Amino acid sequence: MLLLTFMRLRLDLPAQHLTPFQMLLLTFMRLRLDLPAQHLSRFFPVSPKTVSRTFNEMVSFLYANLRCSIVWPDRGTLHKIMPHQFVEAFGHRVAVIDCFEIFTEKPSNLKACAQMFSSYKHNHTMKYLIGITPKGSICFLSKGWGGRTSDKHITQTSGFLDNLLPGDIVLADRGFDIQESVGMLCAEVKLPAFRCQLGARDVEETRKIAHLRMHVERVTGNVCQKYKILSGTIPIHMMLHVKVRKPLI
Repeated sequence: MLLLTFMRLRLDLPAQHLTPFQMLLLTFMRLRLDLPAQHLSRFFPVSPKTVSRTFNEMVSFLYANLRCSIVWPDRGTLHKIMPHQFVEAFGHRVAVIDCFEIFTEKPSNLKACAQMFSSYKHNHTMKYLIGITPKGSICFLSKGWGGRTSDKHITQTSGFLDNLLPGDIVLADRGFDIQESVGMLCAEVKLPAFRCQLGARDVEETRKIAHLRMHVERVTGNVCQKYKILSGTIPIHMMLHVKVRKPLI
């Protein structure tokens, strides 16, 4: 209801054929079910063009007003909510990061085409850095980068490092060559070991990291399962910069 109240305060919108509730319902139906505009136009008394315009408008609105809900917790909060598995393995100051990719259409621009081709996915993608608390909450989400961009570059330029404090521990995958950047903040990165032959200590630490990193993989998997639009191929026109409105909250 609070979100609908804020929507009604949007004085800069032209007259709409849909009520605020219908606009929100249409948007979530497309996000959750990945229904095409032609299909949704049969549920609502509007044209497919109006469906697409309403969806884009609502995504901009939700981004502007809900992005502030992704917050990096302070140490006191982390200490209170830390699962015992993390405390036993790495203490009370742990964050888990990973990059996930969503498939996109092939851009017509040659430079964009090269920047968005992911050698890992063998397709054109957009890549996002996501941070997860040990409790499983999303505490950081970067802007989108072309699939060719390295995990290291995204981590160093996305603002993630600004959240770290001395003594923090970051659990990451092998692609995150960020030990130097994190070390300059007196924090530490824990990566799975690279060597084929490992000592008993390395084997045990790698096992702990792999087990705890399942949290971030579970979160990203749940997001893609819940919002089926992320499991398909995103049209290139939807990957343009979101028109950010001034938040009403």
